[in-house]
Amino acid sequence: MPEFVLYNAPQSTCSQRVRYALHAKGEDFEEHRLDLFKGDQLRPEYLAINANGVVPTLVHNGSPVTDSAVILEYLEDILPGTELFRPVEPLQAAEMRAMMRFIDEVPTPAVRVPSYNLAFLPHFQAMQEDEFQALCDSKPLRREFLMKMGRTGFPQAEMDEALGRLQRGIDRMRDWLHKSGGPWLMGANQTLADIAIMPVIVRMDDINLGRMWDEVPKIGAWLERIKATIPFRKTYYHGSLLTEKYPHLQGLKNQTGYAAA
Repeated sequence: MPEFVLYNAPQSTCSQRVRYALHAKGEDFEEHRLDLFKGDQLRPEYLAINANGVVPTLVHNGSPVTDSAVILEYLEDILPGTELFRPVEPLQAAEMRAMMRFIDEVPTPAVRVPSYNLAFLPHFQAMQEDEFQALCDSKPLRREFLMKMGRTGFPQAEMDEALGRLQRGIDRMRDWLHKSGGPWLMGANQTLADIAIMPVIVRMDDINLGRMWDEVPKIGAWLERIKATIPFRKTYYHGSLLTEKYPHLQGLKNQTGYAAA
């Protein structure tokens, strides 16, 4: 068995974090791409390594590690000889972890709302009501989220709240870049905080929400900088963006304000 086996999904933002970190550290890994809409993450063999039924899961020498933020820190702990993305100084490391906590509490869950409404909703609309309910009940971490969405999508109030949370994420990212002087969130060196927020910004840009940082050129520059890295190109293989997986989204990108509809 390879040292590292990654169970993930191409479009999963949390999976993209871990793929990036593994590539950035130069680690070879065996990748298992799960089809979330076929229920691969709910099969008994997967639940045996991740009882939450979500991706990603990193199996290291036969032992599973779950939760993308935990996996990122785990890789820092076990691979000290690779490029490091966590400050050595304890106070700076604590600051980075606080940034990651904010990212996971505010913009990361918020970006799921427009993502589900725009890209994933047709999958659920095609289900019978009892089939959809069974799906919701099978997801320990996402049940309430799916129940709020239902088979008709999130209402405008939920979309507005999500966009407000995303705006708070953009505002906080602006403040971090201003405080550090850039080009990365904590200054000259890329950290796990950059990797943690990367999929949110990429997703927003992909679904036409990049206008939210039109007045913050440092965020646009940050995005171009991370896109230019070798790990990024390896992480975002074809099919990783929603517009690549769902062609109808590409047509919508030219419609002003579609993502908030």
